Amino acid sequence: MKTHMRSGALAALLAVTTLSGCATATNPKDPFEGFNRAMFGFNDAVDKVAFKPAATIYSKVVPGFVQTGVGNFFGNLADVWTMVNNMLQGKMADGLSDMMRVAVNSTLGLGGVLDIGSEAGMAKHKEDFGQTLGKWGVKGGPYVVLPIFGSFTLRDSLAFPLDFKGDPWGYKTPVRWRNVGTVLRLVDKRAAVLDASSLIEEAALDKYEFVRDAFLQRRANQIYDGESAPKDKSSLNHDSQDDDSAYTQQEAEAAETSAAASEAAAATARATAAATEPRGRSGVESVTPAKPADAAVKKDGQEQVSGRERQVRQPPVVLPASSVTTDQTLMVEAKPSSDL
Repeated sequence: MKTHMRSGALAALLAVTTLSGCATATNPKDPFEGFNRAMFGFNDAVDKVAFKPAATIYSKVVPGFVQTGVGNFFGNLADVWTMVNNMLQGKMADGLSDMMRVAVNSTLGLGGVLDIGSEAGMAKHKEDFGQTLGKWGVKGGPYVVLPIFGSFTLRDSLAFPLDFKGDPWGYKTPVRWRNVGTVLRLVDKRAAVLDASSLIEEAALDKYEFVRDAFLQRRANQIYDGESAPKDKSSLNHDSQDDDSAYTQQEAEAAETSAAASEAAAATARATAAATEPRGRSGVESVTPAKPADAAVKKDGQEQVSGRERQVRQPPVVLPASSVTTDQTLMVEAKPSSDL
């Protein structure tokens, strides 16, 4: 059964690639929107016919403590693969904590049915190989919806078969018990989100867009462990670097233009001052001695002209690079990370 499921996932991925040329997209993260909406509709129909009714009956018939035990048991098995991925990501402290959780819950917790680790203060983590690839810089790629399995990024869909391989329940024998456990696991997970799915159906105007945007936001949060994406210069894309270069060139050109305009204004002021000075009819300055009062007025006028010239000749004020590029920096920092 597991082999068929992996083959189905890969076949769906190939279908996405094949149909990418004819898909219409309004979101750059969702170039396969046409195909994705079709798969989303198919999955939604299957859920309404099979999974949701089964989960509703399960939640009403099965006692709460039994549901808790089922969730704890499969959660303990999932901690094994989480431990591996935490160590692959270099988070050794989290990996060792996961190892201790599995050891404690598998022994004192009766095979994982009781979550003793959480009661002892050991944090529960959730990691998969798609997150590991994202941690080491593999881009998330477009949003993809696979039949039955639901929402992925292109990177996560390629990592999905390895996540299947890392699930300890996949090695359970005999196969019939493995299949029963797999169905029970799916129904238990669906029952845990019954209220949330009902809220989405009531509140969302476009259920597909709501699920897609929520998934991508949650996935980014998982990749960066709830922190912001790295703002290191090397992590910016090539387009952002080109924008930075363009703004630097514009600053230099603006400084040169400002300096040239200031020099022209100073020359004009000097010419105007020279033209307004008193001259004789012959075009030369009058040699008639000025009266003391006239001399004082002339001196004041010359000081005002000289003051204007000094003011005009002041070097141009050029804004620092940080003030010019503030808006661009904010746009780069606010730009959604393409490392999903």
